[in-house]
Amino acid sequence: MTSITLDDAKADVLRRVKASGTSFATGMRVLPRERREAMYALYAFCREVDDIADDSPSAAVREAGLALWQKRIHALFSKGEAEDSISLALLPAIAAYRLIEDDFQAIIEGMAMDAREAIVAPSLKDLDTYCDHVASAVGRASVRIFGDASKDALGVAHHLGRALQLTNILRDLAEDAQRGRLYLPKEMLMQNGLTILKPLDVLMHSALPAACRAVAQIALTHFMETDKAMAACDPTAMRPARIMRDYYKAIYNALLKADWQDPTRRVSLSFWQKLRLALRLKT
Repeated sequence: MTSITLDDAKADVLRRVKASGTSFATGMRVLPRERREAMYALYAFCREVDDIADDSPSAAVREAGLALWQKRIHALFSKGEAEDSISLALLPAIAAYRLIEDDFQAIIEGMAMDAREAIVAPSLKDLDTYCDHVASAVGRASVRIFGDASKDALGVAHHLGRALQLTNILRDLAEDAQRGRLYLPKEMLMQNGLTILKPLDVLMHSALPAACRAVAQIALTHFMETDKAMAACDPTAMRPARIMRDYYKAIYNALLKADWQDPTRRVSLSFWQKLRLALRLKT
């Protein structure tokens, strides 16, 4: 067991969240303190394993780092053992919100999928598995922390996670291509005449917008299914999810408007769009 106190662990997690500069923190401010602290711990865990997957100096270091977290998570859930500040900060949430080990192991596996080799034009099935691990699994843990573990809330996690991850993929095409990655599914690329699947070449192909529109249609379906499931959930518990949904749907709409004509220009929201979304936090 770690000698770190729970208060120190919570403070460390909060520092990690603030240092990241993520917009995630904004959506979590509407939560009561205990639930907010649990979400910060979840975010810190996700960020930690993501950094290991992306920034490790070698494959051996990366595999060892992810394997260590697999063991930590198992010890945390099976024995209540915490060896670090993130695990300790997660410990109260596991009992309070009935979190499930499989979701955390899925997140680690999703990061490993991204790290073992650069993902380039995966099949739709493999892309869906990836989205489930790196996004919807996070959603499943999140809705429990929010206070609604119903079948409909898990439906929100399933669909919103995929909608958000596909929106990220459609927004980050250039950044991913520079890292040798291409998350657009092979089926959509081939259907639109993209037979050379080198990420940077795809980025410059005239058929890229058509392929992106096809992926955007899948994302839209998930946004729509999110709304249906969310309507049957506890509205107070779903407030953070609704904030994230609105933020990403605005990015999604901006991507559609830009139509991927210049994929090197990263789409972002205007000041006024952000202001309107911020005002919704108060309602």
